[in-house]
Amino acid sequence: MKNKILIGCSSFNNRFWRGIFYPDNLSVSRWFSFYCQYFSTYEFNGSFYKFPTVRIFENWYNKTPEHFVFSVKAPKEITHIKKFVDCEYLINQFYKICETGLKEKLGCILFQFPPSYHFSLERLHQIIGSLDLKFKNVIEFRHISWWNEEVWTAFKDNNIIFCSVSHPQLPNTIFKDFPLIFIRLHGSSKMFYSSYSPEELLYIKNAIDSKSAFVYFNNTASEAGILNALELKHMLE
Repeated sequence: MKNKILIGCSSFNNRFWRGIFYPDNLSVSRWFSFYCQYFSTYEFNGSFYKFPTVRIFENWYNKTPEHFVFSVKAPKEITHIKKFVDCEYLINQFYKICETGLKEKLGCILFQFPPSYHFSLERLHQIIGSLDLKFKNVIEFRHISWWNEEVWTAFKDNNIIFCSVSHPQLPNTIFKDFPLIFIRLHGSSKMFYSSYSPEELLYIKNAIDSKSAFVYFNNTASEAGILNALELKHMLE
């Protein structure tokens, strides 16, 4: 992936988008196909709540156009319950299922940790030692203690991507010195609801221009996510 920017959302089945993005007369069963006419990537979050199967990902593979790319979120059993402790089998199974089901349409693997997961050297080494580094691994932290040079250096040395996150309680930094830029936009003031202003989107556009980046809008509890995604896509055209 060289100097390619992919923009998408973290959900698509959204009743707030009817009449704003989805035509009023379009059946719900055709919403994802309609989404794929405008965006070439999707952040699959269902795997966070339920461990996926190859068959599930094969179905997603088959219903998307050529060159479509998925980023997939790791199950909470790995990141929130076990927190990478005694998880070698689960992590390897997850990689295998993603790779087998999505094939060349697999983009990044996202591991998002909870706010209670604070930085320690032991945890840093555990994360790096648990990952299969042949994949595009993205780590999203929700505690500010991970915003430090030791983490960033270790990740760069191992080709791991530190997630740039827009979150009410975290620094609004776009990390441009990693193998690629991975941005998750949760809503800067009210999680999942807040819209981003044209000025905020222009800042993102200027930061990622001429770079390789995935940008996902997760402010999808209203119409904000899809409108912001369309606006940023238009800015980059």
